Amino acid sequence: MMLFKKLTVIKKLLLVAMLSATCFLVKAQVPGKIEKTNQVLLPNGWKLSPAGRALPLGDLPLNIQLSLSGRYLAVTNNGQSTQSLQLIDPKNEKQLDEMVMGKAWYGLAFSRDEKKIYASGGNDNCILTFQIQNNKLGKPDTIKLGAPWPKNKICATGITVNKSDNRLYTVTKEDSSLYVIDPISRQVLKQVKLPAEAYSCVLSPDEKILYISIWGGDEVACYNTITNALTYIKTGNHPNELILNKKGTVLFVANANDNSVSVINTVTGNTVELISTALYPTTLTGSTTNGLALSADEKTLYIANADNNCLAVFDVSKPGSSQSLGFIPVGWYPTNLKTLGNKILVANGKGFTSMANPNGPKPIKKTDNSGYKKGATNTKEQYIGGLFKGTLSIIDAPTPQDLKAYTKQVYLNTPFNDKIAALAPGEEGNPIPRTRDQKSPIKHVFYIIKENRTYDQVLGDMAEGNGDTSLCIFGKKVTPNHHAIASEFVLLDNFYVDAEVSADGHNWSTAAYATDFIEKTWPTSYGGRGGNYDSEGTRKIGDPRDGYIWDYCKRAGISYRTYGEFVDDGKPNIKALQGHFCEQSPGFDLQIKDLKREAVWAHDFDSLLTANAVPQFNTIRISNDHTSGQKKGAISPIAAVGDNDLAIGLFIEHLSKSPIWKESVVFILEDDAQNGSDHVDAHRSPVFVAGPYVKRNAAIHQMYSTSGVLRTIELILGLPPMSQYDASAVPLFDCFTNKPDFSPYIAKPAQVNLEQRNVASNGSSKRSQSFNLTKEDAVPDLVLNEVIWKSVKGENSVMPAPRRSAFVILEKKKKDDDD
Repeated sequence: MMLFKKLTVIKKLLLVAMLSATCFLVKAQVPGKIEKTNQVLLPNGWKLSPAGRALPLGDLPLNIQLSLSGRYLAVTNNGQSTQSLQLIDPKNEKQLDEMVMGKAWYGLAFSRDEKKIYASGGNDNCILTFQIQNNKLGKPDTIKLGAPWPKNKICATGITVNKSDNRLYTVTKEDSSLYVIDPISRQVLKQVKLPAEAYSCVLSPDEKILYISIWGGDEVACYNTITNALTYIKTGNHPNELILNKKGTVLFVANANDNSVSVINTVTGNTVELISTALYPTTLTGSTTNGLALSADEKTLYIANADNNCLAVFDVSKPGSSQSLGFIPVGWYPTNLKTLGNKILVANGKGFTSMANPNGPKPIKKTDNSGYKKGATNTKEQYIGGLFKGTLSIIDAPTPQDLKAYTKQVYLNTPFNDKIAALAPGEEGNPIPRTRDQKSPIKHVFYIIKENRTYDQVLGDMAEGNGDTSLCIFGKKVTPNHHAIASEFVLLDNFYVDAEVSADGHNWSTAAYATDFIEKTWPTSYGGRGGNYDSEGTRKIGDPRDGYIWDYCKRAGISYRTYGEFVDDGKPNIKALQGHFCEQSPGFDLQIKDLKREAVWAHDFDSLLTANAVPQFNTIRISNDHTSGQKKGAISPIAAVGDNDLAIGLFIEHLSKSPIWKESVVFILEDDAQNGSDHVDAHRSPVFVAGPYVKRNAAIHQMYSTSGVLRTIELILGLPPMSQYDASAVPLFDCFTNKPDFSPYIAKPAQVNLEQRNVASNGSSKRSQSFNLTKEDAVPDLVLNEVIWKSVKGENSVMPAPRRSAFVILEKKKKDDDD
């Protein structure tokens, strides 16, 4: 049965949390530390106030493992920048050693004698065996599973060894297999195929059964080590982390997409209960349950909720009758946890704060990815993909009184509650409804998704907004329509994307969520360590449990159509788009100008208009602001962004001169902000809103997010929220008025040469020649951004020096002004 029994104190906190969310609407803020409350505001509107002490970790720590005696804690850092293995003394809370690794991913295990660490070599398709001597890591031996990527696609994930250290088991996420290995001879003894991608594995105390979480499905595989037979037990969606009690009679399974933990009686093979880990009783995805640890007496279960930035705490002394005890606030995106005596150890994947990146994603010196060397993981480059370094929270097991205070803090950190999905923030009479049953005068939504720019890069020269002109490289001369739309309608200078890169950006932009698979795997491919671009519906495991916004339209009977978004090679990537896409509209292809994309849309739109069949919801890909860098012969960055600008202007002009303009709205955003610098936050990006019911000549400083745009679209169309993040996001109602202005928009002519090609022969052009521009973000952005910068500012120009923002709260600034 579903358990969500709350403490009385939690119930009393709901009103506090709701009032906090209401206050948030009227106090414009920017991401960073809030001095008055000692919280950190994230770009998505959620807050952090981590409990306990902390140690620095590397880029995206995905797994931490304790040695048998608790003498050592191993950490594998699997992010986009430097990947490494750290060895920590958890009792004295200090790092002992660190080894930089060429490729790594999740898998981690100690030998029982504590003299070795086995670590996944990621897409090198191997297990690395590190010797431990004098508290130091030695150069590893290699157990090969197959030839490295791309010849073989294997990638070891979970690893475990038996008590005699003569059998090693690892499961994989690329060839969906179990490998049985003799670690002494380093030979693979057996490969067993699994039904889908695997994540973790754990061996029963008698070593007869190996439990394997089938990450790409909804079950645990039970491998009999004696008979080699496989049986299965149903779980929730996206099972990942596993933990057994000491007797091996109870198996706990974290289900990332269901906000839950399955509690399984291993003797009977039955699920005795399903623990709900969410902050409120909701079916909306978004807690991303992905870490488990039992207390020493096995009476308490600690559960990591990655996207809720907290631990859920349960009394599990009576399996089948578990009781909620409360929550503990931790860092940003906790990925794993362990307990040691009275300590709770938590790996926070993204650390403790978001931040500005005024120095931009400058390239770092290329190293040999196959080598291993000593060194710190905290590099100074400011590419968003590797900007947020992980941390290890060390928390003393809370007393009941501590847990009450921690629980209160977790509720104060979240803008989501169980009422907000039904009644959104807003105002009476506004064209944006607050509930699904209210009607909007807007009937047609046009949602344009672009590629990878920050606010300062494009609108940093607008005096009405909070911009930095020194970081503006595509200003008014290059983007006259972007500037005109922001000036004639609404300028929004406090908007943040929910994603770091395109791989999670397109999912956040169409589902208000990116699954744990997407969030944990894109750094590998973006770091040049193998792996595919598995986003935009191209791989089933990457899809949200309940689908994308088109799936919601289909279920609700809302007409919809896509132009290039989630379409590759003339075919839609997901079932819901079959029969709902324009065949002539291209997907990502930098060889096709955005003016062509706009012309294809206009022709299709006019045909639908004649047939009185224009869909209510339209997604359009107009994305050449990505640019091709300085690749010789390609459209120059300025021309590419200028082409994108004119296409946007012509799109709105064409729509505004049509009969349905009077009941239409256009939203334009970047899927992410990875390709540039911003002096406020690396997630800050331009967003545009145009339509008769949109305010004119207004500058709005309210904090908004990608999920907020989706929430606005949902309310217009009468759709429910898709995750906890659009449900809790502030709709853009302040951008709208109930007094429409039906005058059309007139596109502004280009002021730059849209046919300009890259002709220079220099360092940047030579680097650009090797760029893979067939798929978004296939080029290392550390390099691409500097190339773009130099194309505008000059080959010998240097990006501005780093600025350390104090994250001044606008509320405080206003008070100072009033004084």
